[in-house]
Amino acid sequence: MTIEGIYQYIFGAAVLALLCVVASVLTRRIGAPILLVFLILGMLAGEDGPGGIRFDDFSLAFLFGNVALAIIIFDGGLGTRKDTFRVSLKPALSLATFGVIATAAITGYAAHVILDLPWQEGLLIGAIVGSTDAAAVFGLLRNAGLELKERTGATLEIESGSNDPMAIFLTITLVQILQLSGDGNQGWTIVSELFRQMGLGLAIGFAGGYLLAQMLRRLSLPSSLYPLLALAGGISLFGLTTLWDGSGFLAIFIAGVMIGNTSLPYSNDIHRFHDGIAWLSQIGMFLMLGLLITPSNLIPIIIPAVAIAFVLIFIARPLAVVVSLLPFHFPWREQMFIGWCGLRGAVPIILALFPSLAGLEHTQTYFELVFFVVLISLVLQGWTIAPMARWLQLELPPTAKEPECLHLPIKHDQDKELLIYPVFAGSRAAGSTVDRIPASEGSQIVGVIRRGILLDEIHQQTLMHDDQVMILATSSARPALGRVFAPAAHSPFLESDHFFGEFVLHSEAKLIDIAQAYGFDVEPSSAALTVERYLANQFHGKPVIGDHVKLGLVKLIVRDIEGDHIKSVGLKLRSPK
Repeated sequence: MTIEGIYQYIFGAAVLALLCVVASVLTRRIGAPILLVFLILGMLAGEDGPGGIRFDDFSLAFLFGNVALAIIIFDGGLGTRKDTFRVSLKPALSLATFGVIATAAITGYAAHVILDLPWQEGLLIGAIVGSTDAAAVFGLLRNAGLELKERTGATLEIESGSNDPMAIFLTITLVQILQLSGDGNQGWTIVSELFRQMGLGLAIGFAGGYLLAQMLRRLSLPSSLYPLLALAGGISLFGLTTLWDGSGFLAIFIAGVMIGNTSLPYSNDIHRFHDGIAWLSQIGMFLMLGLLITPSNLIPIIIPAVAIAFVLIFIARPLAVVVSLLPFHFPWREQMFIGWCGLRGAVPIILALFPSLAGLEHTQTYFELVFFVVLISLVLQGWTIAPMARWLQLELPPTAKEPECLHLPIKHDQDKELLIYPVFAGSRAAGSTVDRIPASEGSQIVGVIRRGILLDEIHQQTLMHDDQVMILATSSARPALGRVFAPAAHSPFLESDHFFGEFVLHSEAKLIDIAQAYGFDVEPSSAALTVERYLANQFHGKPVIGDHVKLGLVKLIVRDIEGDHIKSVGLKLRSPK
């Protein structure tokens, strides 16, 4: 390749990335899945499109795809709050293990029948498409701007970040079985592969995540190097685990969760950097996968691909969700939505490269079939996530987003930082006096700036729009302070008062008193319970904001939760039919 050709490729890649960024504005307005746009732009740039670029290097695609996926999953782990584990960890792990196996088995049987393949090859196709895709789920849920019930949203995000190891394990095992061609050690291959993948992923993820978090806390570095240290450390853990034949994706996800839930200096910078680099990884990966496919080759496999996609979306995934969530008493609406959110994305396409790298037959068929199934999933499921959530009544009124603030670390105490919050109109801080701002977890208000002047005698000052408040606080106090200074959130679909009802009840109110006041009957065994205990019993001790119970013409709705306890309940009067 000439120097001029290299520069042409650099220019072309930059223009494609620019188009992807600009297209994200349009897709947000029309509700299209942005990952589908990246994929289509890659196909247009390919050999059958106006770009005419020929790219068929499966090894390079596999390398780049693995690194990009590792970065995306690491960013997903950084954004996973440990509080969500209260209601979502066990069901998400059930979906990530048993759910993947059930989905792969049902879809694999369908592929065996539809394509008339040997059962091992049918199951291989099922395993390749068996896991949901972290890039697709994280990207589409956030791009749609949905505020889902915690139990639903957290389950989907934890599942999509942790189910890749099972799909990779199944794919590698079936590839090895096909290579063994009837060798009698197939059972031992399956068992040893499972323990190695899961065991090493868990061990290196927890140990490496702890060490990396301590390095980020204790090393004194220029502020711009903390995000790079986190990224380099995460990718190192991924590479080490993979070299030892463990699940690198599981290891890097666990490391991300541990770092994201540790109080760190420059944590905002770390999150912002990784959010940007994860977007860049998604753009690059889906453009590359679009280049890798030749659309004209997809025509012969359209009918079998549509049939397999139908089984996967409407039969295999819903059945796997129902069975996997059976012990956890999920409401049927949430099960339906989780079943519908089984989006397939880059992971199945990357896994479809394994048979080619292993030298198996029919590898081109596997790749093209899986690509078409992913395309159908992104179009059908990705385009309908927001309408489905609203139809199933799972969307919550938007909570106020944590506001941007200037933060300066304290040199000799890395757990302390000086935060400077702007006061927004409509926030809880606006109109409050300084001494009524909650000084939680050792936070201390040290000054108020108004029109560029530092005010004297601040404690009785009423905060006004555009004031700036300086607070000395620990990193762990930032979420609570963020709720105070966050601007009011608005939604074109939901208003908080309409959703949660006309009245607010204290959680210690007796159910019998509420029943007498609003004229509905309660079971004698529940009459003496507080409304908190009653709702907790209804949802098996794991209530989340938005859970509700209908009693006569009254709907009781969980409005606020702190830790494991319901703090307030909304009461909504229903119209008689």
